[in-house]
Amino acid sequence: MMHFLVSLFLMGNVLHAWTQCNSQFNLNGDYLIGGLFDIHTASSVSHERPEAIHCSGQAFSLSSYRRFQLMRFSVEQINNSTQLLPNVSLGYKIFDHCSISKNFPGIFDLISANGLIRPWGAEHQHLSATSEVIGVVGPFTSTDTLTVAPLFMMDLIPLVSYGAASSAFSEKAKYSSFLRTVHSNKDSVKVIVAIMEHFKWQWVAFLYSNDAYGNDGLALFKNLIKDTDICLALAMDFKQSSNYSEMFQHIEAHRIKTIVVFAPKLSVEALIESAIQVGVTNKLWLAVETWSLNEKLPKRKGIQKIGTVLGVSQPLLTIPGFSEFLLDSKSKGPCEDAEERRFCNQICNCSNLSAQDIISMDPTYSFSVYSAVYSIAHALHNVLQCEKHTCHRNISVFPHKVLVELKKSNFTLLNQSIQFDEHGDPKFGSFSIVFWNKSGEIEEIGYFELQSSVNLVIDETKIQWHGKWKVPTSRCSHKCPVGFAKKQDGIHHCCFTCEECPDGTYINISENAYKCVDCKETEWSSEASTSCTLRKVEYVSFEDSIAILIIAATLLLLGLGVATSVIFALNYNTPVVRSAGGHMCFLILGCLGLSSLSIFFFFGKPSVLSCVLRFMLFSLLFSMCLACFVVRAFQIVCIFKIAAKFPKLHGWWMKYHRQWLVVTVMFGTQCVLHLSTFWISTPKPYNETTWYPDKIILSCEISAKAATGPIFLLLCLCTLCFIFSYMGKDLPKNYNEAKAITFCLLLLILTWIVFVTIYMFYRGKFIPSLNALAVLSSLYSFLLWYFLPKCYIIIFQPHKNTPQYFQGIIQNYTKTISQ
Repeated sequence: MMHFLVSLFLMGNVLHAWTQCNSQFNLNGDYLIGGLFDIHTASSVSHERPEAIHCSGQAFSLSSYRRFQLMRFSVEQINNSTQLLPNVSLGYKIFDHCSISKNFPGIFDLISANGLIRPWGAEHQHLSATSEVIGVVGPFTSTDTLTVAPLFMMDLIPLVSYGAASSAFSEKAKYSSFLRTVHSNKDSVKVIVAIMEHFKWQWVAFLYSNDAYGNDGLALFKNLIKDTDICLALAMDFKQSSNYSEMFQHIEAHRIKTIVVFAPKLSVEALIESAIQVGVTNKLWLAVETWSLNEKLPKRKGIQKIGTVLGVSQPLLTIPGFSEFLLDSKSKGPCEDAEERRFCNQICNCSNLSAQDIISMDPTYSFSVYSAVYSIAHALHNVLQCEKHTCHRNISVFPHKVLVELKKSNFTLLNQSIQFDEHGDPKFGSFSIVFWNKSGEIEEIGYFELQSSVNLVIDETKIQWHGKWKVPTSRCSHKCPVGFAKKQDGIHHCCFTCEECPDGTYINISENAYKCVDCKETEWSSEASTSCTLRKVEYVSFEDSIAILIIAATLLLLGLGVATSVIFALNYNTPVVRSAGGHMCFLILGCLGLSSLSIFFFFGKPSVLSCVLRFMLFSLLFSMCLACFVVRAFQIVCIFKIAAKFPKLHGWWMKYHRQWLVVTVMFGTQCVLHLSTFWISTPKPYNETTWYPDKIILSCEISAKAATGPIFLLLCLCTLCFIFSYMGKDLPKNYNEAKAITFCLLLLILTWIVFVTIYMFYRGKFIPSLNALAVLSSLYSFLLWYFLPKCYIIIFQPHKNTPQYFQGIIQNYTKTISQ
């Protein structure tokens, strides 16, 4: 392989040009700088065997020729400087790099020593150890650079590109001696994305050239939009021979308004020409550096119909003295020294160009070329340890020494601080944002600072939008109304349907526009909300009017209970008190009074203690009260109905006071059930949040499983009491304890049926108050309908409270039964 490369170099070394003087391409000097400029562009045609190419016969690029002249001017300006490289002359050797694969003769010349290449591992004493050039400016495109860069890297010859923007060159392990004065594609794509985010353009097509430049741009674009609202709807590669009509049909089918074109100048010119011809209208075109300052397209007839063109470019810096240099060069005419015709691809065929043609050409990359030449010159200045008026020319200069100093570059050029980072990328410069106005001119409308906290600045008043003269939109789906969440439709997050957030949820589009977030338990929201509101906390306090009324009624109950106890105590030996239950009446009245204390715990902010006491006090004491009434109802039935038929049973019951045993057993059972309740689940405060979206009702939570036992016992006692009391419904009219108990139980049952019914349909603030009323009603039913009638007889009908009266009633009832 090495022999083949040497042969190819020697073949190129005998090729020569016949048509024109090539003094523009070569300049003698103490030190030489190489240059690679694509002054001509060759079409890519495959051949069966390798061969060199005559670039002068290919398509001419005036913008590249302008950059070529700028290198010549930069070297001449440095040579005329008394501060940079004093007493040292720079020369150059420039080649027309028109082809990726057929320009190797010029490359070999740049890396050769004394006209020959030293193969790796070969030792030849007559060969110089290094190439003649101390550094090379170029090539222009990323694809060209990928091809030739490895040849320069192996000997650490500095390769300073003014146009190769592929991010691949930042990898120093592969491209150790590569630097560039143009920003990488990563920075260009960053600006493009920033513009799209600024104008909220989210649905985009990316058209790119299928080469190192375009493929790198696409990869970077995909990576940068990952965490943004931008969606890549379509990515298509193209070249000058592509079917543009089909490409634009795809764009229309996807309803895409924004098009990013990431390709070389010539390819883009063909694309835009086709867009005008096929009638593409009202699009947003985003141009990169390669074509944003195109001199022909903005003036092309029909260009305004395709839409609005915004672009990214290098700042337009005027190079002082360059225009004068061109005018002076053209006035001298071509050189006739035939001895300078020494190598191929150093022929221009451009003698018919005027200086004005070159000056008016696209100035993109001008400063990149200018700063590339000056960077090498400053590096050489440091290697030679130059002082104010002289340099140490006895110092041996090698390319790798120049490379070391290049990486440490730090000088000012046209108010720009020229420095390189660790990847060889420039740390200087910014981007201009340009607009193609309706007059066919390219107007600067903003800038993007890479090293600033406020990166992008755009003067929107300078932009003349197509259509309705306002910022066009570019979306897959229309923006959702406030309070609606996006639901992705397809593979792109930009395509979505809108769903209203239900009550109890909200949408925060700054965090996640695709999810309705649940409000906290202490918050609420209505439908289509963007935030939650604190719920109103409600409970019945002791200051509420209903609480005051219920507490007053409770105190009245306690007062009536005490009064009844006093009356019964003073008349303890009378028939009325004895028939009501005797000493058991005081137990019942005590249980009713103590049960009423539970009502006080239904008000105020619930706590564990209040929740326990409101349930336990009533359940425990009221079960004892019901047990007493069960015993009392059974005794009444016993006296009138069971005693005659079962005298032994009656005697056994009365002799051993079995009524107290029953009451004690029932009370003990209820105590055990309550202990098991607390073991399963202790009643505790509970925030009711399901019934009212905007309120929190503070209440007590009692486990249904835990409350089953105590409630079941109460129901059993109530049932037994009702059965025994109902059996005594036909007892003497004036002996009505059984009837009174039956009536009390009916009121009790009706009270709790009403409460449970209300509880099923209402869970508001007043549920504890209704519960307290149900408890109070249960207590009042026994006090008012069992005890107060007897107090009435004792006080107002004393003649009925005599033994004779009771004996007469019992005798009459006995006669009636016997008959």
